[in-house]
Amino acid sequence: MSDETQRQGREQHAKKKQAQKILRILKRVYPDADCALHHKNPFELLVATMLSAQSTDKQINKLTPALFARFPDARSMSKASLPELEKLVYSSGFYKNKAKNLLAMSKRLCEAYDCQVPDRMEDLLSLPGVARKTANVVLGNAFHKAVGIVVDTHVGRIARRFGWTREKDPVKVEKDLMALIPKSKWIWISHALIHLGRGPCQARKPHCMECPLEKVCPKILD
Repeated sequence: MSDETQRQGREQHAKKKQAQKILRILKRVYPDADCALHHKNPFELLVATMLSAQSTDKQINKLTPALFARFPDARSMSKASLPELEKLVYSSGFYKNKAKNLLAMSKRLCEAYDCQVPDRMEDLLSLPGVARKTANVVLGNAFHKAVGIVVDTHVGRIARRFGWTREKDPVKVEKDLMALIPKSKWIWISHALIHLGRGPCQARKPHCMECPLEKVCPKILD
């Protein structure tokens, strides 16, 4: 074993020990951290997650009741007119592209999956407008399958502050986190970090003195 390999092994071991300390504190502070998007079934969660890009969960929760009252499932949404969809999702931002993706996604569900949301990563990624983050949200929260870790802007930023990753690409960040965090915590950790990011660990001016992790966080700023 080379000196470089040994050094990398020691660094990874130290990261895992630090991660364990952070996870224990986060579990105490955010024991019930859960998905903030309101949904009653996998289809509603898939749609809400697609709409949440470049928006906020709070804003999406305001518009989805009217959307799902009109189009409660993939079959009905697949027959929607694009102008009506655009009107219903207007307040989410980037509404034209989102409406187009929702319509195409619903049609694909009905063509390939009997209008049901599939529970496999590769199938979800085949849907228009669905990337790995959205697929992880649906798999973890609708099907309780820990296939990966949801990496949004909060999760990526905080992971870099913790020194858990140096990557900016969400897929690479996810890979680094999966190597550090026990699989049993993959679904919960993203929710906990999102809570932390919306609270003390903000992007521009983190309130470190108010943070429960102040004593263990290395505070590596982007």
